[in-house]
Amino acid sequence: MSDEDDISQKTLAVHGGEPRTYPYDALAAPITQTATYSFADTAELIAYFEGRKDREEYGRYGNPSVRLVEEKMAALERTEDAVAFASGMAAVTSTILALVKSGAHVILFADCYRRTRQFVTTFLDRFGVSNTLIPPADVEALAAAIRPETRLVIAEAPTNPYQTVPDLEQVAEICRERKVKTLIDSTFATPVNFKPASYGIDIVVHSATKYLAGHNDVLGGVVAGKAGLVSLVRDLRSVFGAMPRPARGLSDPPRHQDLGASRRTAKRIGAGACRAPRAPPSGSPGVVSGPAISSQPRHRETADERVWGRRDVRGRRGSPRHQSLRRCVPNPEDRAESRRR
Repeated sequence: MSDEDDISQKTLAVHGGEPRTYPYDALAAPITQTATYSFADTAELIAYFEGRKDREEYGRYGNPSVRLVEEKMAALERTEDAVAFASGMAAVTSTILALVKSGAHVILFADCYRRTRQFVTTFLDRFGVSNTLIPPADVEALAAAIRPETRLVIAEAPTNPYQTVPDLEQVAEICRERKVKTLIDSTFATPVNFKPASYGIDIVVHSATKYLAGHNDVLGGVVAGKAGLVSLVRDLRSVFGAMPRPARGLSDPPRHQDLGASRRTAKRIGAGACRAPRAPPSGSPGVVSGPAISSQPRHRETADERVWGRRDVRGRRGSPRHQSLRRCVPNPEDRAESRRR
């Protein structure tokens, strides 16, 4: 990631989606702690229901404080809209239910989040939604698995913990040609590092409980994408009641900015561990691994991408596991140097 991009991300994390001024001249975004909202008169009520006035009606449908988080996430993801949820799984399950119905077929990359797989393969199966699991990052298997009734493809990018990233441009192209929607769980990277929508992905989902919130004190989820699709998901949230609590948390700018420092620190620790005299050989249990580590095989295919600090993640065509994690193989010269020290 260039310095210019980094500055832009920090600016968006602080100011993205926020108004120039807040009620009562507050400097920080106020917390709107209410379940219901009042209307000034019948004319305002009619204007709202006719779609001429944009405002909140009821706490299960929306909240101004939560809306600030949604607009900030849309700005960070560079998508048309975003909708927040009470948890990551509420975001994932609501999105899937908004996009499929009985008789539909869903494709999942086998290394996506375990609870997402469980929801699709067990819960949805009870309601007549079939599914197919394909190998991690295998775009050829994806193309072969699509059926006339396929409505959704689900993947995680990068996956946790193996950090597999499929060729999202190919995934988007294949699905667009077959009129299939794509959903990417980008929890592990966050929009600070990676923006799947820039490759044509329809829906991006986050468990905000993880790196977006960052301090283990917030439970939440976010769905970002085109306004029409996000609107479908928001309507379902209003029915299910999975509104997040309007409280200080996700909207705190430092939590977004901390990610850059965390990324750089992780790269230094991983590289140092690989140079340790007693670093385990490739394939050993507990071996240090990660695509940002320069001594790892095929580092240039993974680490030199924006998801790990430089360019956007772009797969190399022709290799189904082109972005899969490779075990860290310490450089023999580095190991010898470490022994001399």
